[in-house]
Amino acid sequence: MNIYDFDKTIYNGDSTADFIKFCAVRYKKTRVWALPTLKAFVLYVLGIYTKTQFKERMYGFLQRVPDVEAAVNEFWDGHEKNILEYYKRQRRADDIIISASPEFLLRPVCKRLGVERLIASRVDGKTGKYTGENCWGEEKVRRLEEEYGITSCGSFYSDSFSDAPLASIAESAYIVRGNNLTPWDEFKRSKKRSSEKNKQQ
Repeated sequence: MNIYDFDKTIYNGDSTADFIKFCAVRYKKTRVWALPTLKAFVLYVLGIYTKTQFKERMYGFLQRVPDVEAAVNEFWDGHEKNILEYYKRQRRADDIIISASPEFLLRPVCKRLGVERLIASRVDGKTGKYTGENCWGEEKVRRLEEEYGITSCGSFYSDSFSDAPLASIAESAYIVRGNNLTPWDEFKRSKKRSSEKNKQQ
């Protein structure tokens, strides 16, 4: 059983950012949410908002989308092509995708891919309100055990070291860059050597 992050791991890009851009073009009324989102981001950077609070404010634009379910399906009609080829080749029926992106956005594409098990941030598709915490870092491990009783896996794939908690419970873990997979520890050593070299220059 393998576990995957989603954005920049099996999807070439950030699906949430792409969906927001899609809605801004498709539904002009959502553009007014840019300023409240910027203000919330500043509060997050200042440590006044948590990441969950910032994202909840950001997803407020959903209130101005007439039919979110239809918008999501239309979005994936044009963006399913961004699923990376390496994943299409090695996808298995027992895969689990764990992502900080909202469940309402990822569930339809997971269905298209034949992936039944998805853990993602619980966000109301109509209001943008969260149920629980942003599914990120240690929260991913907690949700995995809570929902499936799983505390280990075969292989784990991610683009980010923020997923170290999940990498630590995998027999093998990989950093993903496009369709290139590098063993987690090897990638870390490479980054460390590069950082040390830059300091010496």
